Amino acid sequence: MDLMGMMGKLRETQQKIEDTKKRLDTVLIEEQSSDNLLKVTLTANTKIKSITIDDSLLEDKEQLEDYLILVLNKAIEKAAKINQAELDAVAKMDMPMIPGMEDMFK
Repeated sequence: MDLMGMMGKLRETQQKIEDTKKRLDTVLIEEQSSDNLLKVTLTANTKIKSITIDDSLLEDKEQLEDYLILVLNKAIEKAAKINQAELDAVAKMDMPMIPGMEDMFK
């Protein structure tokens, strides 16, 4: 592959990555506590969209904090996995294979 062709492919791949990032802003991840007292929704780019808190949790600040940490961390972990899988798929599919760099995208 010639250098100009490779540069064009790299620009095309970069655009696809940017498009994928924008699309991931529309992919919603929902997570909730096991007793459904706290629910969070965030995008695959880890932007929080909503938090729903049952009134019973408002009586105990420490319990509410624990719930928020637990549920938000689970949601962020799910979002990060989806985000990484989507971006990896674009990179593997569209990146030109540069001699000596074949193992980078495995």
